[in-house]
Amino acid sequence: MLINIKNLSKTYVTEKILDDVDLIVEDTDKIGLIGNNGSGKTTLFKILLNEISSDSGEIYMKKNIKIGYLEQQLDIHSENTLYNECQEIFKDIIAMEKNLRKLEHAISDSDNQNLDRDIEQYGKLQEKFQDLDGYSYPSRIRGALIGLGFTEDDFDRSVNELSGGQKSRLALAKLLLSSPDLMLLDEPTNHLDIDAISWLEKYLKDYKKAAIIISHDRYFLDSIVNKISLLENKKLTHFNGNYSVYLKERRKQIEILKKQYLNQEREIKRQEEIIKRYLNMGRDRFIRAGKSRQKLLDKMKQVDPPGEKKSLNVSFIPKFDSGHDVLMVEDLKKSYGEKLIFENISMNVYKKDKVGIIGPNGVGKSTLFKILNNKLDKDQGEVKFGSRVIVSYFDQEMENLNSDNTVIDEIWDNFPKLNHYEVRSYLAKFLFIGDDIFKTIDELSGGEKAKVSLLKIMLKGANLLLLDEPTNHLDIDSKSVLEDALNSYEGTVISISHDRYFLNSTCNKILAMSQDRMDEYLGNYDYYLEKTKKYDDFEEEEISKTQIANQKKLDREERNREKKRKEKLENLENQIHDKEDRVKKIEEELSKNETYEDIELVQDLSKERESLQEELDALYMEWIEYNE
Repeated sequence: MLINIKNLSKTYVTEKILDDVDLIVEDTDKIGLIGNNGSGKTTLFKILLNEISSDSGEIYMKKNIKIGYLEQQLDIHSENTLYNECQEIFKDIIAMEKNLRKLEHAISDSDNQNLDRDIEQYGKLQEKFQDLDGYSYPSRIRGALIGLGFTEDDFDRSVNELSGGQKSRLALAKLLLSSPDLMLLDEPTNHLDIDAISWLEKYLKDYKKAAIIISHDRYFLDSIVNKISLLENKKLTHFNGNYSVYLKERRKQIEILKKQYLNQEREIKRQEEIIKRYLNMGRDRFIRAGKSRQKLLDKMKQVDPPGEKKSLNVSFIPKFDSGHDVLMVEDLKKSYGEKLIFENISMNVYKKDKVGIIGPNGVGKSTLFKILNNKLDKDQGEVKFGSRVIVSYFDQEMENLNSDNTVIDEIWDNFPKLNHYEVRSYLAKFLFIGDDIFKTIDELSGGEKAKVSLLKIMLKGANLLLLDEPTNHLDIDSKSVLEDALNSYEGTVISISHDRYFLNSTCNKILAMSQDRMDEYLGNYDYYLEKTKKYDDFEEEEISKTQIANQKKLDREERNREKKRKEKLENLENQIHDKEDRVKKIEEELSKNETYEDIELVQDLSKERESLQEELDALYMEWIEYNE
């Protein structure tokens, strides 16, 4: 065990951030830490790093544990080259290597008076150097930099020349190369393209040590983690499995909590009615019985109602339909000076297509969108929109927002025909309520700016949406809402995205863009992966008759399992129906005044109802499991 946290709490001024949080991290755990923005995830990281203290609780850490941290926002300043900056991680090994070269030189000197001593020292140092895998550090540096999207031409660039995104990738490379016992990663995929994310996934899957990862990238979490820890309402809840397993278990958990809450509410109401009847009878023994029941009711530990989180309310509705042919691009070319960005780019997009454009960083995807939106001129080629096409554009840099405007003015300036009530109502759907609407755009977080941009797109009523990295700043819940809205949208969508979960959920066509071509795949991201899989040189053998027979057997077994599942489900539903009928009859009996003249009957009926309710709870849980 690396870390064991018990009953950890943290308050800032008067606001409690963490409350009785528990967390166990084993030596090779890969834990996905999820939760809404502002829920306290980064605070937990800072406590683990001893940058801030907790108010209460215990933290056990393995002796001499080495923790590495990748912040979401950082800025590296260094006169080093990119490669030399990474060499800093291996300075002890490099110093050892220099000593080995010195000793080699001394041993080869025929006048060496301390030859035996130098040979012995060389042997010990070389053994230590090999134990530290010292010979591999140049290839490890190169592998990490190339894997995270740098080219060999970048290796000699000064760190101070790098963009913010490149510095973040450099920081990630240095963290991976340092190989800590526990990596704390805060949104590690933010500045990576799909190829770099895929490389990082493989690296972390092969990593023999532990990592806690804050991420909104659901595909990434699915690929990497073996546990999910949800930070919600100041508490940490743990789920074994990846993100998809978490979603299933979370749905089950919420359904069970709803059932428990509703059952308890019914029971409380029933007990209150009984107490009321007892007290209204006016006899001492009934009054005593009523007060006794009230005491028991007061001591009952109440189930909290499942929290209904506020979420976006997004719906994209075109004002009118476009024609069948929405967009034609043919042999498009764009350069900046002598630097070619892309050429020979062609694509056809039709009504109701949901297109995902993918490709490495720097290939010109955003440049393509700017050309389509007349924000940049093309060098050559043709762009033609179909009839009745209205375009709405989500810019990942959100340059279409006026930073000096308040939130309400940003909407009103663009849609002046809306009245004050309508503007506020729309803003409330996007979770801008109260004084939030008077914040300036410049004061907003990235996620809030994205919501304003999405609201403007929604209000325009376009039938073609051009979305450049629409999920970059959204939390997981908001991403899901956006995906549902796009799937219900009757218009056409073209999205640039590195979010593979989003591409799988919303796209029926993938366009893979490179510098000199655009390749089309008629399916979602997983379909694209399947079609671009690199096979070995030999051809796959034809499926044998035995394999066909085995497959038929598996299909038959699966049909039998499904049949049994349906039969079991039907049996459970019949049991639930019978028991609910009996509970209803008991409640009707208990609602009669004359029933309370026989206390033993009341007690028997109450016990039977409690027993039935426990049986129903168990049946509900089983029914939910069989419905998954």
